[in-house]
Amino acid sequence: MSTQTRPLVLGPDVGGRVILVEGTQARLALPTGVPADAARLDCTGASIEAGRIDAHTHIYSGLAPLGMPAPEPPPQTFVQILERVWWRLDRALDAASLRASARLYVAESLLAGTTTLVDHHESPGLLEGSLDVLADACDELGIRALLCYGATERNGGREEARRGLDECERFIRGNRRQALVGAMALHASFTVSDDTIRDAAARCRELEAIMHVHVAEDGTHLADALDARARGYDGPLERLLALGALPPGSIVAHGLDLDAAQVRRARDAGCWIVQNPRSNHGNRVGYPRALATSDRVALGTDGWPARMEDEAAALHEHAQAHGDDMDAVARRVTAASALIAERFGGAFERPTAIGQSATADLRVVEPGGQVRHVLVGGRPVVVDGALPGVDLEEIRQDAKREAQRLWAAMAALPRPS
Repeated sequence: MSTQTRPLVLGPDVGGRVILVEGTQARLALPTGVPADAARLDCTGASIEAGRIDAHTHIYSGLAPLGMPAPEPPPQTFVQILERVWWRLDRALDAASLRASARLYVAESLLAGTTTLVDHHESPGLLEGSLDVLADACDELGIRALLCYGATERNGGREEARRGLDECERFIRGNRRQALVGAMALHASFTVSDDTIRDAAARCRELEAIMHVHVAEDGTHLADALDARARGYDGPLERLLALGALPPGSIVAHGLDLDAAQVRRARDAGCWIVQNPRSNHGNRVGYPRALATSDRVALGTDGWPARMEDEAAALHEHAQAHGDDMDAVARRVTAASALIAERFGGAFERPTAIGQSATADLRVVEPGGQVRHVLVGGRPVVVDGALPGVDLEEIRQDAKREAQRLWAAMAALPRPS
């Protein structure tokens, strides 16, 4: 991915660290051990860190902070939130609004020091080719991303689900961009039949792909769990496992009402669970204390801005309020580096020993938290707090225009009962 034609030196930073970047790799070096002709990024007074990773998000929600109207009537349950907000937004998306959302979300993520997004996408009105719209925005701005389309039957039955799985497969087979990989995906098990889950499982096996799916997100009214039990399963996790749809490495988002035994079962199957504290708190769906029983739990934002310090702060606040295991909580903040290493290969931590090599996904942060520089795969994508060669104001103005079109398109959709 790197476009660097000569070595790049970061540092020394506030701790005296000097990082030498060669191609896509970074290693800790002695100040006397860097090439004389290397390019340099000033890190004086700042700290060199590993780039942050958002392990579950929805790029298509990038325009939501730009005045999205409140739903009427106000939703009272989690499923009503889906029906009256997010399922209306995704149905209203077209190519222009999705592109604007993606470019804004990615730009703001990079400026916050987030170098990787694990995205879960849906746009029923723009299904075929939608992952290319996201990939183009990620590639243009230089972020690393795992992309998929969440197949569902909620609008068009099995045919809609088949098209969603086809879009995942097309992207997995056809993508050749180094910093982008694909996955199979389902929206959530309560929106698909067993036949669709079997289809998704077969494609995972054929493509050697992982699954990315929402599981047990409604910890208050248990919509996912009750649906699975009505179909004859002990729960949504058990349903997906029984149908072979969670190969090792798969990403299970939320897990609000999973108990300790279920969390351990997901861990033993090699799955990752991704906690999304701000979204869960905002949706009033509970807190997943049982996640402390697994060391394969990472941190995501579920479509909130990918400012991972904000997500970590919310995690600590809510964890303390619910009496969670704070050692387990602390591990979640950095666990996504292992998740991403499984998908992309390499190491995604900052080098800590002389000569030690890692993937050059790094950020340089000033004492007050301001992000000065960001590298993804050795490529500088933020320099001195700006996106090199990118007109950020154009991105923001386009996003504002497309947001207004999107709100009008949402308002024109039939209202749910």
